[in-house]
Amino acid sequence: MKILDQYILRRFLYNFFSSFFILIVIFIFQGIWLFIDDLAGKGLGMVIIGKFIFYFIPTLVDKVLPLTVLLSSILTFGTFAENYEFAAMKASGISLQRGMRSLIVFVLFLGVVTFFFANDVIPISEQKMFNLRRNIAKVKPAAAITEGVFSDFEGTGEGMNIKVDKKHGEQDRFLDNVIIHKKTDQNINNTVIKAKSGELISSEKSDIIQLVLKDGNYYEEVMPKDAKERRKHPFAKSNFETYTINIDISELNDQDLEEDQNITTNKMKNVGRLIKDIDSLRENNLEKVTAFSKNVVNRMGAFPPKVPKDTTKQNLELVQPQKKVEKSEQDSIKTIDEFIESLVQWEQIQVMKKAQNEVSSILNTVTSKKNELQSRYKFYNSHILSLHQKYALALSCIILFFVGAPLGAIIRKGGLGLPMVVAIILFLTYYFLGVFAGNYAKEGNIHPAIGAWLPTMIMLPLGISLTRRATADKGLVGFGHFIDRIKSIFKKKDKEAEDQ
Repeated sequence: MKILDQYILRRFLYNFFSSFFILIVIFIFQGIWLFIDDLAGKGLGMVIIGKFIFYFIPTLVDKVLPLTVLLSSILTFGTFAENYEFAAMKASGISLQRGMRSLIVFVLFLGVVTFFFANDVIPISEQKMFNLRRNIAKVKPAAAITEGVFSDFEGTGEGMNIKVDKKHGEQDRFLDNVIIHKKTDQNINNTVIKAKSGELISSEKSDIIQLVLKDGNYYEEVMPKDAKERRKHPFAKSNFETYTINIDISELNDQDLEEDQNITTNKMKNVGRLIKDIDSLRENNLEKVTAFSKNVVNRMGAFPPKVPKDTTKQNLELVQPQKKVEKSEQDSIKTIDEFIESLVQWEQIQVMKKAQNEVSSILNTVTSKKNELQSRYKFYNSHILSLHQKYALALSCIILFFVGAPLGAIIRKGGLGLPMVVAIILFLTYYFLGVFAGNYAKEGNIHPAIGAWLPTMIMLPLGISLTRRATADKGLVGFGHFIDRIKSIFKKKDKEAEDQ
């Protein structure tokens, strides 16, 4: 049996590593298109691009590895069934489960390795790739400018935002329709520069980049020290044919492309960090909600706090000379409508306007706070989702093996034809279930744990059903037992009719 186990394992490993290599290359080329704007035409060396691809590969494992396990198991067992090797095994008294024993051990080991890979390697890879992209944008200022949006020149000491409609030419040095906002020391945009075109001129030997603007205008708000003069809102405005801005990049010349910044997203965190951050985020969110609810209640004034009674004076009775007790008049106004009717017209208008303003103010506050809390809870849910996805990824490799192995034995086809089609259909079902469940979980429509485990739990009964059918030598879709049951029902009815 050891020879048979080694043979099955060897065939599976050949299909596994072949499929993994082919799929990882396909996903790399597909993923590179997402970052082609950050890499192409920026004057980056092959070493930097190679590092980027090297850091990018581990982030694909959560997609490639489940598909690899599914495809390799279908290929292996489909080939065995097509070549009647399974028939020979069964004739020798070897069941499907016994033939899968060596692969089950390997897949369990693969699940453990996958978890540690998702916990230790992928977060570091995500962080390295994020920081490399960020530092590339610092070293290559043209790369920091994104078409159609305002981009920051970080670390240049200039404190400016720049927006261009289009970049073109060598290393994107030529700019069209340039808008620049220059900031003060207080981080206030008080200067706006517009130009129809611009050019970035730089030299490797110089610490200065020249931004030459052509055919534009310059607008600056002047901030005099005198408060009376500031009320006049003075400003300076001019037109220019050529305007040159010198940008000091001496801080960027010593920039380390491998410098690690703070961990910012849930994908960059391992299980220990995620658990710690989930607890702190939950407590922080509860504090925010509690403080905001108290603030709204106090502003409404509808639920004044109860004043605690002084228990030291409950049993004390003051001896006073007897006086004639006058009955206090009860408040005759019992409803809001009665209160409004008791006022004159101008007072009614004033009260209504004040109430309307108060309600509008509270509603605006609640709406803005709602958006803030939704983003906070979305960030919190993404952490829980990422935590459970690390465990679900490891288990999904095991479950998809029990889907692919019996499926290959049932369809009895090897090669890259039908098995590839079936594997892609099953994987797309698994993947899109994960995407939709993850999005629902982040928005709070379902619990994040359910969003992480849902695709895996759907594949679990499928794997159990396929394993039972393959063990019993049944087809992929069998309606025989349903037809037999329907026939038996009609036979019983015919027999009862004959007895009557």
